[in-house]
Amino acid sequence: MAVTMPVDRDPRATTQARRGRPVRDRAAAPAPIPLWGAVLVALLAGPVMDGAFPDLGVWPLAFVGIALVLIVLRGRRAGGSFLVGLVFGLSFYLVHIQWATLFLGIVPWLALSTLEALFVGVGSILITLAYRWIPQLWPDRAAPGDGRRSRLLVGSVGIARLGLLPLAVAGLWTAREAISAVWPYGGFSWGRVAMSQSESPFAGLFAWLGISGVSFAMVWLVAFAIELILAAVIASRGAHGLVGARRAGPALAVLLALGVATAGLLAVPHWQTATDGTLKVAAIQGNTKSGYFDQRSYQGEILDGHITATLPVLGDDVDVIVWPEGAADLDPLEDAGAAQAIDLVSQAAGAPIILGTITQRENAIYNSSLLWQPALGATDIYDKRHPVPFGEYVPDRAFWEPFAPDLIGLIGREYTPGTNDPVFDLGSVDGRDVQVAVNICFDIVDDALMRQSVTDGGEAIFAQSNSADFGRTDESVQQLAIARIRALETGRTVVNASTVGTTAIVAADGSTVDRMPTFTTGALVDEIDLHTGETPAVVVGAQLEQLVSFFGLAALLLAGLLRPRRRPVA
Repeated sequence: MAVTMPVDRDPRATTQARRGRPVRDRAAAPAPIPLWGAVLVALLAGPVMDGAFPDLGVWPLAFVGIALVLIVLRGRRAGGSFLVGLVFGLSFYLVHIQWATLFLGIVPWLALSTLEALFVGVGSILITLAYRWIPQLWPDRAAPGDGRRSRLLVGSVGIARLGLLPLAVAGLWTAREAISAVWPYGGFSWGRVAMSQSESPFAGLFAWLGISGVSFAMVWLVAFAIELILAAVIASRGAHGLVGARRAGPALAVLLALGVATAGLLAVPHWQTATDGTLKVAAIQGNTKSGYFDQRSYQGEILDGHITATLPVLGDDVDVIVWPEGAADLDPLEDAGAAQAIDLVSQAAGAPIILGTITQRENAIYNSSLLWQPALGATDIYDKRHPVPFGEYVPDRAFWEPFAPDLIGLIGREYTPGTNDPVFDLGSVDGRDVQVAVNICFDIVDDALMRQSVTDGGEAIFAQSNSADFGRTDESVQQLAIARIRALETGRTVVNASTVGTTAIVAADGSTVDRMPTFTTGALVDEIDLHTGETPAVVVGAQLEQLVSFFGLAALLLAGLLRPRRRPVA
């Protein structure tokens, strides 16, 4: 629908234009917010964005946060946009990962937050350039004050501002998230905007688009809404910049277009993978002193705690018992007493135990998960694919240690990244072989590993974690939200077993099957569904992330090369 709104001629604009003076069209988009104001808005946007994530979990705030950031990036210079992005990044990450201070202290928290904020700052420059360059490919030919306005909601100008620009902005945002999620040292993918939507009406999109795809859709929706509103404001202004009551058409068009776009995203049906049998699972929460720096009474205290928590379920006829990350502080591959104790429990339950422990093999140390079969011992092993840099190992230790020798010295172990597949074969359950995928703690944020967990044959996902180092902070519920997203994304039931919480079972549709309070000792015993088949996110999630990221970067590059060059005004 064409929306063409005439604007009365402004003689001052015509005269000044003839004299070569820059003049702002009263019917043009609003002027950018002054830099000091933009910085204040960015400072506010960080906590607003964090409010969308657990523990508060008010998911609409994510869209508000995105909108605040995009609005203050319009019309900026590169330096100003970097500053705005840096302030937003710091105000978000310093709040969002405040739990990191409980592990190694303030310095790593500040360093990690600053690194992520730098990524946001660089990404903000690219978004600002997109706002500047892409509309220039199809400029509005109507001169200020000449009595005509071009069609801002249709035609070539509409293609640039309502079609290409929001897609490019969303692609650039997604590219920044994707790069920082894998680089440097394996990256840090915590805090991607999509991770705030685990229980929102948009959660059904995860099975179709994956985390990166949902981030793209969210930013696109906000960017599209901003362009619609600006176009309507411009089209509705009279000669003196006032909105007339008789010019309600553009506003109605905006509401209609925005409603259609939102409804289109919400109307996507939930993808259902095939259910193929059930598995009776006992997820154990030992509630032991499991932190890296916890002072324990004796070596083996954590193991004893999880054995004690398992004893009440020995008569429940379970198919498998899941202990969390680090549940055995004595390596049963090396310690005969630990091996005997675990095997006694496994035989008494008549079921295998999947347990976390630290193993040392061939002069390398691993954060491992063992499949312990009754009377057979460890029949399979998975080593954590991505140990946490500066938490579980120090990359380039010789380079970093001189900067903070005391801090780096606290990290005594050097965990080696695992290379084995993440799927365990539990053997025959109710007449059929059952395979489950195992992920350890921060593995849950690794997109590629989660896809491999399904493509390698996992019919359910067991996510083992140890959140003891983060106390009663938001870390455990943030991680549970990511586990919920993975259930939706992969079409698999996720059993989230933690030393101190949050231990929970999430169905493939994202609903909570069962959940245990944090810092309590106990077990969840539930019959879970096993699933086969792959969701679109598993099949093409990686390619979609690459496509939208490349689109954003390519659109920006082409706009920069093809935009008309103007001589500076004297």
